[in-house]
Amino acid sequence: MSDATDAIVPKNDSPPGPGHNIKGEEVVWERWTRKRVFVRALEGTYGNLVKELFEQPRVYKSRDLHWKGGPSFYGKKVINPQSAKIAQSIETHIEVFAPGGYGQKHGHMNSAVFYVLKGKGHDVHDGRRMDWEAGDALLVENACVHQHFSDEPDDESIVLVMKAKPLFLFMHMIFQKVAEFPPKEATAKQLAYTPPTGL
Repeated sequence: MSDATDAIVPKNDSPPGPGHNIKGEEVVWERWTRKRVFVRALEGTYGNLVKELFEQPRVYKSRDLHWKGGPSFYGKKVINPQSAKIAQSIETHIEVFAPGGYGQKHGHMNSAVFYVLKGKGHDVHDGRRMDWEAGDALLVENACVHQHFSDEPDDESIVLVMKAKPLFLFMHMIFQKVAEFPPKEATAKQLAYTPPTGL
């Protein structure tokens, strides 16, 4: 289990403000409790901004980043305004489901594209079930309340998530709510599971 599960508010960060999803509920992932950069300030002269943009790396190695979450659902942010200066309007992250794992039930204004790299499972979007498997691209439409489930009883499922969330937040389309958090309990297979190190 990630060290992010040890505290609701990390010591080096101020408490979350109004609208965060911690009304007495124990939270599993730190991204729901700590302050984050959703849209970065563009400061400086135009010439310096352009120079800085061209000097930014274009390759980001996801294997160098740490998995967060657990015990049945893990994720790592690869590109977003907080971690990459070149990305002001997009966010990309990888999600891994342990055998039979599933994520939070939530909704947000931005749409998202999930590309399934490995495994099979299903989503429930506004009460409607949609099955997916490796090689499929799944679209989560704007303002949809949804949840992702792995249907692999003995193996992991892996998805790449791409979305324009920072751009939506910049336009004040900021609704996002977790209706149900991922489980903290786990099966024996999930407790024995470790996310891939080479991804």
